[in-house]
Amino acid sequence: MGARAKDRGDWLLHDVADYRQIGIVSLYWVLLFSMYFVEECRNVVFFAGACYLSFLNAVVIHNHLHKGMFKSRPLNRIFRGVLSFGALYPASANLASHNIVHHHFDDDGKPDWAAPDNVSFSWHLLNLLHFPNVVGPNTFNGVSRWAQTTRQQDFRRQYLLEQLFAFGLTGVLFVFDFWTTLFFILLPQLWGARGILRINLIQHDGCDVTSEWNHSRNFVGKWFNWVMCNNGYHTIHHNRAGLHWSALAEAHERECVSRMDPSLDEPSMVLYLLRTFVFHFRRPAQRDVAAAEVGADRIELADRAVRRAEAEAEAVAS
Repeated sequence: MGARAKDRGDWLLHDVADYRQIGIVSLYWVLLFSMYFVEECRNVVFFAGACYLSFLNAVVIHNHLHKGMFKSRPLNRIFRGVLSFGALYPASANLASHNIVHHHFDDDGKPDWAAPDNVSFSWHLLNLLHFPNVVGPNTFNGVSRWAQTTRQQDFRRQYLLEQLFAFGLTGVLFVFDFWTTLFFILLPQLWGARGILRINLIQHDGCDVTSEWNHSRNFVGKWFNWVMCNNGYHTIHHNRAGLHWSALAEAHERECVSRMDPSLDEPSMVLYLLRTFVFHFRRPAQRDVAAAEVGADRIELADRAVRRAEAEAEAVAS
């Protein structure tokens, strides 16, 4: 796959598919600053578009922190700052919270900071709504602990620079126009940051995180994944985190489908959300989804502890 990514690159990017991600982030900034500077743009259409693109900005953070898209390391670091402003949190937090901890469902034997069982309301819709209020503090407390112990020497510096840019630029906008910034900058920023946290509940609730192939729910709609840069294919992403997002659909079909419970491939996220959180009151009972792995041809994967160590070693390489 490394050769494939190299062959698909140009002078700027490792993979030209990432121009789609640059386009997403660029359009998001255009909408935010159009609303800030142009009064006529302060309407529900621009606001809704900015909130949606804020969520996609968080998706790009996820992809970029797994595989930096630029061939230039300084450009990758600068782009982290750009992404951090869009989500109002330092993008490098994903290194610890997602790449190292969440991908292996634990923090050296302790539960995943964003595990679905962090919430336990009887009314399942409340679990979805409240989830960011619990896992957000869990995540940033965990990242702070990791930052104090990591051997990655420049993580804290990069993390601080991203905070300064994200909060600093937002603060400057507040100084010049408080109410416009509050409603048309801050609210979209928070929408994406909170939305991406909820994805952890959506993709893992009711799955068996102890299994190799039935730990995640996938959303396999073609157009959904075009917009989401293939982030609907979550099982293969966990197991082959080094794959570029553009290769996930093919790898999902090749490696995951025959080893997964069919219920973990959902054709539509919207229909799943309606069925699970709106049309039903209680949380669905967990099924023995890992039974689908019995009898399937085995694929050799490195132990999760090994994959975790590799993720930490590569955490700030790009």
